[in-house]
Amino acid sequence: MNKVYINGKSLTIEDVVNVARNGYKVELTKESQEKVIKARNIVDKFVDEEKIVYGITTGFGKFSDVVITKEETKTLQRNLIISHSCGVGECFDEDVSRGIMLLRINNLAKGNSGVRIDTLNTLIKMLNEGVHPLIPQKGSLGASGDLAPLSHMVLVMIGEGEAVYNGEKMSGIDALKKADIESVELTSKEGLALINGTQVMTAVGALTVYDAVNLLKTADVAAALTMEALNGIVTAYDKKVHEVRGHQGQINAAKNILNILDNSNMTTTQGEIRVQDAYTLRCTPQIHGASKDAIDYIKKKVEIEINAATDNPLIFPDVEEVISGGNFHGQPMALSFDFLAIALAEIANVSERRLERLVNPTLGGLPAFLTKKGGLNSGFMIVQYSAAALVSENKVLAHPASVDSIPSSANQEDHVSMGTIAARKAREIMENVRKVLAMEMLGATQGIDLNGNKGLGAGTSIAYELIREKTKTIEEDIIMYKEINKCEDLIISNIIVDKIEEKIGKLN
Repeated sequence: MNKVYINGKSLTIEDVVNVARNGYKVELTKESQEKVIKARNIVDKFVDEEKIVYGITTGFGKFSDVVITKEETKTLQRNLIISHSCGVGECFDEDVSRGIMLLRINNLAKGNSGVRIDTLNTLIKMLNEGVHPLIPQKGSLGASGDLAPLSHMVLVMIGEGEAVYNGEKMSGIDALKKADIESVELTSKEGLALINGTQVMTAVGALTVYDAVNLLKTADVAAALTMEALNGIVTAYDKKVHEVRGHQGQINAAKNILNILDNSNMTTTQGEIRVQDAYTLRCTPQIHGASKDAIDYIKKKVEIEINAATDNPLIFPDVEEVISGGNFHGQPMALSFDFLAIALAEIANVSERRLERLVNPTLGGLPAFLTKKGGLNSGFMIVQYSAAALVSENKVLAHPASVDSIPSSANQEDHVSMGTIAARKAREIMENVRKVLAMEMLGATQGIDLNGNKGLGAGTSIAYELIREKTKTIEEDIIMYKEINKCEDLIISNIIVDKIEEKIGKLN
């Protein structure tokens, strides 16, 4: 059985993907179990001593000065969850919901939060048995943690809310019963420990970063196909050019494209047909490479955050100390995901400009709008329109969420990150980029056919064949969205990149 062992410190983005999308089970290490129990003992001790500690024997936020008695702790924790369940809008997809649960489990496994081991095991059972809470996407400020969406996760744990089990939507309590899982009655500190953190924004961002890495490889393939359709000049991709600048992403992009185009009879060299190409062909390594470097940076930040303690207050059992801090503040992720949004948006930007060169006869030399019978047929005219619309939409979405803040909780929480909005926007941009690349690849294969296929490169020949298995050369106007969707499905499956890497080696 495929399994990921949880210790609170070594989770990777690949682990997140395997659990969220590939059905891997999770299990706490013995060391983590001991840490969780040790931290819980501290909570119980402080409750018994009636020590005043934020979130354990006090209210929350602006109510932090209100002391809660030992007898009221269970009511306090339940009230916290039901009152904070204020999420609205469409719910996250199942893979995101699973990612959220996984990251919260990993956070609690560090032993700095104070939940009971049985409570943590309930969340683990839900993940392993496929009880997926319905978590609305909107309603988090990303500063006191992802309070509203995480509360919807916890609702199911306490037998409330809604979930999907075996593909069927039902009440939280019914989902638990069908999966043979007991609901929990939260006690001191547990409600706060389950919702005070950045796991929603980080789950969305982690899955988007993983997809972005593969999408940047796809972008290199799309650019290579367009190079062949337009007899592009490969001289500008010579490694000497990129090594003297030194940016690793740029070096990798140039190397990728040259390897993908290896042995192509459709590309040219400097001066063979023309001296230089326009920037969207000649500067592809610089443009793609900058985004690759950005995503590499973001990936490192995400891998720190998925193993971080983002609860408040934090418990340090070795010194029997509880400290109220601000690790729930999503600023490190907010800035990272805004950067991710910008890096991805630029990939669609340059892809659409390459598509314009394919459809515009004054720029690329191919038949207008990639059709032999222009006038009677519109060909790819509106494909470029659609790509342009997505690019323009991305420009709006790429406005950084992190530059905004709005006070909350009666100004106790007077600076917030908007990190969850940043993560959601980055994911939406990624999906738009995927569609634009699908349009470029569809147009590039059409351009290759119109230009006369004289033999494609080691990688582009694979991409071309996979595309042509799904959609044929377009001779007369057809319903275009179906063809675009077929290409996007290939990108989503990652089969093009996978097959190319099998033949020519790993792309970077």
